[in-house]
Amino acid sequence: MEQNQQNTALLVMDMQCGISGMMAPPVIALLTTTIASTIKHARSHGIPVIYVTISFRAGLPEISNNNKSFSAGKERFKTLNMEEFARILPELAPQGEEVVVVKRRFSAFTGSDLEVNLRAAGIQHIVLTGVSTSGVVLSTLREAADKDYQITVLADCCADGDEEVHRVLVEKVFPRQAEILTAEEWCGKNADS
Repeated sequence: MEQNQQNTALLVMDMQCGISGMMAPPVIALLTTTIASTIKHARSHGIPVIYVTISFRAGLPEISNNNKSFSAGKERFKTLNMEEFARILPELAPQGEEVVVVKRRFSAFTGSDLEVNLRAAGIQHIVLTGVSTSGVVLSTLREAADKDYQITVLADCCADGDEEVHRVLVEKVFPRQAEILTAEEWCGKNADS
């Protein structure tokens, strides 16, 4: 099926206060500016914007000691104000009735109602943005591909703490399952559809 404005959604993933603080300030500033312009374009063309954040309940019942990534940070997570940690960056804040889903792992689908929202809106094509390329973007892309979604990754709307990992994923791994575009290319492509 061909992508169009009616079956496409822009996902803004983990662009939240607690995650952005882990990235270099110049990187997060440029990324935020680029994503903000992409969100503006999507809104002006009737493309839904869906926000994905990661958060945990008090006591962290979702974090298993078997999960190497999350259990390593469990003590740090216990000290955080989860409401502030999960707050979406003000420059990218949702408007009106835009959907915000909360996930419990790297993939935007895990522990969230993302798929229910996508199905309800008839979305078959997702456009991925966010931090980090090797975390939420990779995990969401893989799961979305297995669920038969069409996928676009906006390379300059994603970032990773390791620039080489970002480059390898965007140039060599992601193209096997997704279309890779810049924000400008995607906006230009959707200006006419």
